[in-house]
Amino acid sequence: MAGIDPTQNPEPGTPDIDFEPEYDEPEIDATQDGPDEGEHGHETATGGMGGSDMPPIPRPINWRTLSSDDAEHEWLDLNDWVNWLRHEFALPAQIIPPMWHRHPELVWELSALHTRWLGCYDPEQDAAGPISFMTDFAAARTRLREWVQISGTRLDRDRPSRHTSWPGEDPAPASDEAPITDRDADFIDFVMEDVTRRAAAENAFLLREEHP
Repeated sequence: MAGIDPTQNPEPGTPDIDFEPEYDEPEIDATQDGPDEGEHGHETATGGMGGSDMPPIPRPINWRTLSSDDAEHEWLDLNDWVNWLRHEFALPAQIIPPMWHRHPELVWELSALHTRWLGCYDPEQDAAGPISFMTDFAAARTRLREWVQISGTRLDRDRPSRHTSWPGEDPAPASDEAPITDRDADFIDFVMEDVTRRAAAENAFLLREEHP
């Protein structure tokens, strides 16, 4: 994690981590030609438009089941894309606030929108892809405004999203607003904490497997 730059290339909060493989991997016969494998097990499109150099086929990102290594990659990739999106479309903090990464409701929404963008602008997509994305983007902006209003995060200050306690549950702890002084530094700290937590859960899972 040393040297992470959150502005470059690439559920949140406290995710539930399941270390079963996120996707069923097909058995591959080494004697037969098949699709190349992209990063993180994504299949790579092949054909007359660039062969194995084509980008990975977009897949949904399930933040509950990502390994520590995959989580680091996905956080940086999503952060890079969100930064591009907010600048490209001049989006205000009422739609994408600086601390979106600390609010699972915003992470899931932005991650879904990112995956949709990847699919709609895939080189193998037909000409209707871009306008399909713009239609979904308009609906997502409305939802993002609602999530921001509910979460209470702002341009210059942030607090954890407030949860409603159901009967029989312990009351949700009170949360106070804190000023935002260095958003990028906070993002790096957040990702490091998330990756460390996932790695610790992975190690604990392996220990249980070795010593049932």
